[in-house]
Amino acid sequence: MSAERRHLDQLAQAADLFEVGLATEDAVLDGPVIQAAYHRALRRGSALGAAVRTVEHAAGLRPTVVMTYWEPVHRHGPEHLARLFADAGAAGVMVVDLPARHAARWHDTAREAGLRTPRLIPRTTTDTSLPAAVADASGWLYAPASTAPTGYQGQLDIPALGHFTRRLRSASPLPVVSGVGISTPALAARVAPVVDAVVIGTPIVRALATAPGRAGEVAASFAQALHTPASLETRA
Repeated sequence: MSAERRHLDQLAQAADLFEVGLATEDAVLDGPVIQAAYHRALRRGSALGAAVRTVEHAAGLRPTVVMTYWEPVHRHGPEHLARLFADAGAAGVMVVDLPARHAARWHDTAREAGLRTPRLIPRTTTDTSLPAAVADASGWLYAPASTAPTGYQGQLDIPALGHFTRRLRSASPLPVVSGVGISTPALAARVAPVVDAVVIGTPIVRALATAPGRAGEVAASFAQALHTPASLETRA
């Protein structure tokens, strides 16, 4: 069994869902840790094939969603990419910088392939723009906990996130998921009551890059924090 598969098997003991990134050169919403991981994948070549193989294994363990940018979707072709990941077992694909002019085509393509299309909604989205932003989303809405790139390790404005979550819930019945800047288990426990689920990215990727054998422990520490009494309080 490859090391990558062993790591996924370990992470599955703590995770309810996997989010697999498709490498791209210009990951503008991501910080240095995830960008470096993408660049390593691109240097090895066949980043798409590697992502598909990862999804195939991950989807046999937990529901799996692909996170990507529009550039690789456009480059490989929306129909081709959607079918590849659907056949690999993905539950959905989230294009974090989906251009408005391509949104309808992408959502129709993904739906025909049987994929959900979660949408990342920036906190700066105005009330007038919000209905259009969430209209064709499926699966869930992604509300970043920070407005910084992924890997942010500063303080989080939990009340602001709570306010944004309420705005999203007033605009859509979809669950609200949060990530970006949830850098410690303690922060995860504070964010959890505000949203329906929490995504942990950079801490796991950092562990996989620096101490792969500890990645499962890192994931478990976040999972434990998410099930503490503080994270089970009534949502704000």
